[in-house]
Amino acid sequence: MSDREGHLVELVDEAGQAHGETTVAAAHRPPGQLHRAFSVMLVAPDGQVLLQRRAAVKTRFPLRWANSCCGHPLPGESLAEAANRRLREELGAGPVELTEMGIHLYYAEDPTTGRVEFEYDHVLRGDFLPGAPLRPDPAEVAELRWVEPTALEADLDADPRAYAPWLRGVVGRLLRPGGPDARPAAVTVPPATPPAGGVGAVAGTPADPGPAGPDVAAVPSGAPADEAPERSGGR
Repeated sequence: MSDREGHLVELVDEAGQAHGETTVAAAHRPPGQLHRAFSVMLVAPDGQVLLQRRAAVKTRFPLRWANSCCGHPLPGESLAEAANRRLREELGAGPVELTEMGIHLYYAEDPTTGRVEFEYDHVLRGDFLPGAPLRPDPAEVAELRWVEPTALEADLDADPRAYAPWLRGVVGRLLRPGGPDARPAAVTVPPATPPAGGVGAVAGTPADPGPAGPDVAAVPSGAPADEAPERSGGR
């Protein structure tokens, strides 16, 4: 098991309220445990977004195209600290200023590895500066490409199996941060699922998710299955 598979993640309910912790590996074993995660999308000045193809050693959805960077904050770690840490580890990039675009709550089973993603996913936008370095770690990233986001939405419809299952929700919140898909949606999970029991804060004012949603008031900028080798983890 990789060191990252043994890291702790924060267990949350469907309103994003923390109620415990477990390891990355345990959270992603069927039937899965809902936990806090983040998905970063780096955006170039021309509006294109950076995708990464996940490395073959990933324990969840290997070799699928996903957003720029994903991960889990450690319990007590801010989203901005965690996201910039993973940008550095995966892409050799950052730090960047991040804006939260909304929440994507989703459940997905990996048909290849048998692992589960059950995540309360904070979608974060980062502005990529021209000339900034990108040095992807081959243990994390198979390849990179820049794409136009509306064309990406169309390709997600045409060839969904080429992409990680959370990417559609990430792109939707990036393109429509004030729209209805910025709110957490109900998810269907197996009946055996246990009940939900150096950079500052992320800026952002995503749409009001309703009474059950998280507190998303703006804060100051600058400051959320398999037999393969358990290397880098799924996010």
